Amino acid sequence: MAVNDRGNIRRRLAVLLASVAVCLNGMGPLSARAQENSLGLANVADDEAKMLLRANELVYNQDAQKVSATGGVQIYYNRYRMVAQRVDYDQQSGRVVARGNIELIEPDGNRIYADELDVTDDFSEGFLNSLRVETTDNTRIAGESAERLPGDLMVLNNGVYTACLPCADKPGRAPLWQVKAQRVVQNGQTHTVRLENARFELFGVPIGFLPFLEVPDHTVKRKSGFLFPTMSIDDNLGFGLTVPYYRVFSPHMDATLSPTYYTGQGLLLQGEVRNRFETGQHTFRFAGINQRDPGSFDAGSSDARADSRFMAGSKADFEINPRWTFGWDVMVQSDNNFSKTYSLDGVDEDVFRNEFYLTGMGKRNHFDLRAFYFNVQDVAYENTLEQQQAIVYPSLDYQYFAPEPVAGGELSITTNLTNLSRREDDFSSNGLTPQFPGLEGAYSRFTTEAEWKRMFTTEGGLLLTPLLAARGDAIRHTSSAPGGYLGDFEDDGANARYMVTAGLEARYPFLLTTENSSHIIEPIAQVFVRPDEQMAGGLPNEDAQSFVFDATTLFERDKFSGFDRIEGGTRANVGLRYTGSFDNGIGLRGIVGQSFHLAGQNSFATEDLVHAGANSGLETDTSDYVGMAGIDLPIGITLQAGARFDEETFDLQRTDATISYSSARFSTTLSYTQIEAQPEYGSIVDTELVESASGIRINENWSLGGSAVWDLNEQEVIRRGLAITYADECTIFTLAYNDEPASSTNANDWSIGARITFRTLGDIDIGSTSLE
Repeated sequence: MAVNDRGNIRRRLAVLLASVAVCLNGMGPLSARAQENSLGLANVADDEAKMLLRANELVYNQDAQKVSATGGVQIYYNRYRMVAQRVDYDQQSGRVVARGNIELIEPDGNRIYADELDVTDDFSEGFLNSLRVETTDNTRIAGESAERLPGDLMVLNNGVYTACLPCADKPGRAPLWQVKAQRVVQNGQTHTVRLENARFELFGVPIGFLPFLEVPDHTVKRKSGFLFPTMSIDDNLGFGLTVPYYRVFSPHMDATLSPTYYTGQGLLLQGEVRNRFETGQHTFRFAGINQRDPGSFDAGSSDARADSRFMAGSKADFEINPRWTFGWDVMVQSDNNFSKTYSLDGVDEDVFRNEFYLTGMGKRNHFDLRAFYFNVQDVAYENTLEQQQAIVYPSLDYQYFAPEPVAGGELSITTNLTNLSRREDDFSSNGLTPQFPGLEGAYSRFTTEAEWKRMFTTEGGLLLTPLLAARGDAIRHTSSAPGGYLGDFEDDGANARYMVTAGLEARYPFLLTTENSSHIIEPIAQVFVRPDEQMAGGLPNEDAQSFVFDATTLFERDKFSGFDRIEGGTRANVGLRYTGSFDNGIGLRGIVGQSFHLAGQNSFATEDLVHAGANSGLETDTSDYVGMAGIDLPIGITLQAGARFDEETFDLQRTDATISYSSARFSTTLSYTQIEAQPEYGSIVDTELVESASGIRINENWSLGGSAVWDLNEQEVIRRGLAITYADECTIFTLAYNDEPASSTNANDWSIGARITFRTLGDIDIGSTSLE
């Protein structure tokens, strides 16, 4: 036979492989995770590719213009492999026919099985009998027959689709779920797959029927249409059903409209419009409802006194260049609790933070400029808490590290600008004295601080780190001295202050080793010399209110949490740090120490609008003892505890302890927090909380999880939740219950959520399944 004939035969047999692969392309869109690198003719008809054909018998009939390969036919071409009992090619009719246990393995690992294949040599028309496809992601497609028709159509008759593996013990048993359709039609021109007379089966039992269902094929990443419905159950809203509709406007713009009908409150309309640009993206959210039964909420609450309610929000993130980004996340609503009550996506936090930002990141510097407005979402009709929140416009943080050593050490510069206002005084009368977390009026502060430090190592191994720091503040405020405040408050106007610090840290780590362990013991001592804090307690304190003295802050130069307060006076910090490890996998760690006020005014003992230093353990010249210890066991147990002890009586003032365990079948975390009453700080009762979160894997498929928070002093549960989950290779189902019996800010005391995920098809949601 001529060389041309052999080349022609090779190309025609290669068509056989392409034709079968086309059938897979036709069925693959049923899976949301279908392969995107599907075969095309150009990939198959590669004249440079070598084909290997093996068969018991190969017959060339030049008179009939037929080529036949019979008996264990094996074809290897372009990384495709196919086996069959017989392959025939008729040059006159232009048809390729394969018969008997056909199996095709594609380069990506997909397997296609059929009893008979008959296609034209340009694979524009043809059919397969008893088609079965197994993809690499364990999805399975089967049909009695498949046809390829003119007009780029592929039709699968009596098709079945599932992502579940067959039962190993009983292969004939119906999978957990499957979709059956009388006809599955793929349109290569519209890039859609239409399932006609489709029914969804669970454990072999039909539970849903649709006369037709049309979905995009695997070549389409986005297509307009209805999405899976979601459901919810809440005590004041009733049962809710959401049917989302997805709309594509352009390659860079789409939207989702999600109407929800609540049996208790009526129709909630919400939507989201998304735009993507070359340098970023923008999302616009909106929602609205005319409540049917506001009276179902607690009388006098913002939910009960609202009829028509709406929300609009905008969120954007843009990249100016690889170093600079800017964006915003803002929301407005008709009342102060609409978004939280109806769990609107992205805006349902207890306190929603409206924010504009501009950030820049360099190799040795960082710039962050932000403005804030806080929406406090609670059931109170009066918007008092929101009026008491600061409006920040703007706040700037900038940090710079010199690229080259300065006098052999590291030089850094930190800058902060705060500019805010408040519409009402934030006042609290808890404790022995009143507190004023925020004052009505405007407040601006500009702070710059430079710090230099260098580490020296002596011949004996002692590590010495001298430190120098200088700081200046320019402050202006319009607030008046609040009534009942005992401190010396500065009148409204402009003020300036400074702070200089000279410090030295000495560390002497030494290593102890035994036959089966090693231990590092490191005594640490610090001393910081500086003048008294200027105008201590005489200025608004906005960002240095949450102060905790423990082992993590023991060796801080300035232990205040923000810039509005400065630690002054001469202070020494001493302590011991330990790390140990054993050959059996046990790890130990610990810190213990104490702080001493040596000279000058103790900043933590001065009057303050929020009494930041009161009952902190640092208000006396000799501080309380602080410590932390932890142990990691190779069996999966980790214990860690931190504590503060009274420096005179050694009574516990604060305890934070956590124990966790993790194994293949069970994991749990138990946390305990104990804080003695801090009447001057604003807490007149002891705090004692226990928080637990656990999960247990019952067997290969079932698991159980739960969480709870207990107030031991009040002897009540603050929050609790329970969830049960079933998961296998094709299905995930979760049922969850959440309850906050002691909450006074939530419109809904309890909620039930469920979620079922059918792999490659989608999710059905009923409320939230997170254990909050």
